[in-house]
Amino acid sequence: MQERGWTEYRLSRACGLSQSTIGNIFRRQTVPSLSTLEAICRGFGMTLGQFFAEGNVTEVTGSTKELLDAWMPLTPEQKKAVLQLVQVMNQKDGASSSID
Repeated sequence: MQERGWTEYRLSRACGLSQSTIGNIFRRQTVPSLSTLEAICRGFGMTLGQFFAEGNVTEVTGSTKELLDAWMPLTPEQKKAVLQLVQVMNQKDGASSSID
């Protein structure tokens, strides 16, 4: 929060959580539920994996976030098909371009 210059209010608006929920986490050091933690991660534009990762974290923005949002509800079979399609596309193009 400090790195972004966000207040508890700003974070609560980005996450869709009440300001008191955010305040309790910071001031009372309450342990957030998984759903609360997921909401906080979404507010910051990151995944739970990125939240718990050590080292450098890349912020997910723009079309990458849109892609991740579309990916999450897919079935395992659909995810496998999408990965295969992307692998074929990468082999054909040989290079990537940024669309963000």
